[in-house]
Amino acid sequence: MRPPRRHGAVNRGWLLVFEGLDGSGKTTQRGRLAARLRARGRDVVETAEPWEGGTWGPRIRAMARSGKALPPEEERRWFEAQRREHVDACIAPALAADRVVLCDRYFLSTAAYQGARGLDADAILAESERAFPVPDLVLVLEIEAEVALARVAARGGPAEPVFERRDYLERVGALFHRLERPYVVRIEAARAPEAVESEVARVVEARLPALCDGAR
Repeated sequence: MRPPRRHGAVNRGWLLVFEGLDGSGKTTQRGRLAARLRARGRDVVETAEPWEGGTWGPRIRAMARSGKALPPEEERRWFEAQRREHVDACIAPALAADRVVLCDRYFLSTAAYQGARGLDADAILAESERAFPVPDLVLVLEIEAEVALARVAARGGPAEPVFERRDYLERVGALFHRLERPYVVRIEAARAPEAVESEVARVVEARLPALCDGAR
């Protein structure tokens, strides 16, 4: 059964989210699933948070790279402000147009990351479900913080010292592992990308057969 939408009149399309620590392979697996679904004729939108198309996403990126963390409540407000922009300008229109949205991070990240800074992760999750479209499926790619940080370092790119700390990411990972919802499935992500891709495909076909076979 598909979970109910809770964002105005949005009740079509599909929303699938990849969650997990940086370095867990979210972007890689999002791209591979997108290719599979497009091969079956689906109109797929790939997106990510922090969303760069609005005002708040670039501010969050700059903050993360500055090394200067915000107070937890203010950090949460920033992430939820960018999500409102993201949903209004990208996600909701795509769902209303019967498209498939594959998103790299969404509100489970807010619950896990800001929860790891001392906020109430369960309350954040419940409030987010009331405020934003509820995903049809969330794939949490689980990986040890040490392995994730090694992958991030190996790929290069700008560092984000506000978030890339092992002790902090261990707390984040524990929250990703604990938070339960009917739409959440966890996948071991320390394996080869091909093995993870196969399991992602299996889970999507098992949980959302209508998406994979073209039925409504």
